[in-house]
Amino acid sequence: MKAIILAAGAGTRLRPLTDDRPKCMVEYKGKSIITTILGTMHHCGIEDIAIVGGYKIDVLKEHLKDQKIVFFENKEYEKTNMVSTFFCAKKWMDDDLIISYADIMYTDSILQKVLFEPSLISTSVDLEWLELWKHRMDDPLADAETMKLDHIGNIVELGKKPKSYDDIQGQYMGLIKIKKEVFPHIIGFYDSLDKDAMYDGKNFDQMYMTSFLQMVIDRLMPIKAVLVHGGWIEIDCIQDMESEMFIP
Repeated sequence: MKAIILAAGAGTRLRPLTDDRPKCMVEYKGKSIITTILGTMHHCGIEDIAIVGGYKIDVLKEHLKDQKIVFFENKEYEKTNMVSTFFCAKKWMDDDLIISYADIMYTDSILQKVLFEPSLISTSVDLEWLELWKHRMDDPLADAETMKLDHIGNIVELGKKPKSYDDIQGQYMGLIKIKKEVFPHIIGFYDSLDKDAMYDGKNFDQMYMTSFLQMVIDRLMPIKAVLVHGGWIEIDCIQDMESEMFIP
């Protein structure tokens, strides 16, 4: 089992905390986000870890100089989004793989549950997302995204703008597992996409990860929802830094 942490973004909504460091180096409860993520992975037995950096990557490398980390770089991080960052690490896609956003923290038990899910592709989905969102913002529906599941727990729809809370059976977290036998299909599918098309209002380079996952569901194979009940947090703005919703 390997892991890729996607850490290329500048974290503009966390400025001035990110003026001199990447978003994942911002401290939550006295410890950098990336240190917490790496600790969780180590606790769960994942030692082969790569980070795809971009903004202030040299600062990140220095911060983690004592860790055995493989680094990839998204040199176009200012013009691209999470999917482009992910595929900067194609060389790392030769084993079962955990993919984690670099601005989320989650408990060992959540990661273990994703690790033990046998499906070819799976992603954690928080059923108790509303409690967290209410602590983060005045209008949870304005920021939340759709999540619709079928009767066997496969994702039917994610990442769209919800019309009501009925469209949200849970929230996508940014923690994914893909088994190694799937990667030739995933890479081939990505490479086959129209580079001049628009994807949920974004061009190819700025495609959202949820847009890509929706296309995988629609055109390639199912994605299983690994259902969890809280136990994580996303750090996206200064208000999130003050949250007591997560104990690392």
